[in-house]
Amino acid sequence: MAEDLANLFTAGNMKFLLRGVEMTLLLTLIGGVTGLIGGFVLAYARSSKGRLLAPVRWCATVFVEFFRRIPFLVTLFLVLYTVQMVLPRAPLFWVAVISICLLCSAYMAEIVRAGMESVPTPQIETAEVMNMPRWRITWMIVLPQAWKVILPSAVSYMVMFVKDTALASQAGVFELMFAGKALVNRGLDPLLVFATVLLAYFAISWPLARFGRWLEARLADRRLEGGVR
Repeated sequence: MAEDLANLFTAGNMKFLLRGVEMTLLLTLIGGVTGLIGGFVLAYARSSKGRLLAPVRWCATVFVEFFRRIPFLVTLFLVLYTVQMVLPRAPLFWVAVISICLLCSAYMAEIVRAGMESVPTPQIETAEVMNMPRWRITWMIVLPQAWKVILPSAVSYMVMFVKDTALASQAGVFELMFAGKALVNRGLDPLLVFATVLLAYFAISWPLARFGRWLEARLADRRLEGGVR
């Protein structure tokens, strides 16, 4: 056991695992940012009104429901083979990025939609009576109140998504899980390697989970203070 530990915890191996951690964090960050932006666009499209915008609503709804109903691994391979038909030498990292953006946008769209629907309807109706354009109602009335509901749920989703990034290794994308499998293939003890990978995922997820709980409690207190006033 001592020899296995010494073989695993070398400077080179730890540096290799840290590169995997960095890639996992990068994929999570990209997913979170693009997911929020794409989720807002999709939620905004789904809440549009009028017959002329019906195709936009249908397309947004189909997109969200489709990518929320299929596993991330299936999405990853669909994107992989689709991209390779056009660009056979496309970097696997960008294949993972596209897959992550599709998945996160679909899930974030539901989170954003729930946040936007939490805003009292009379406020929106009053703004509509005043002939305010829809984008202005969203920007000045809906979002300032909705983000207090959106952010905690978005952080909670990203905690779960950190674990989903491990599936990217199945397509050959270098990240934490891929780094762990590579070390095992070098002959290192699988139990020790994957125990270390497990601790690395915990070290990433636990602070995010704590931050999400703190953010939820703090924003809930602010909503209560606003209600009292």
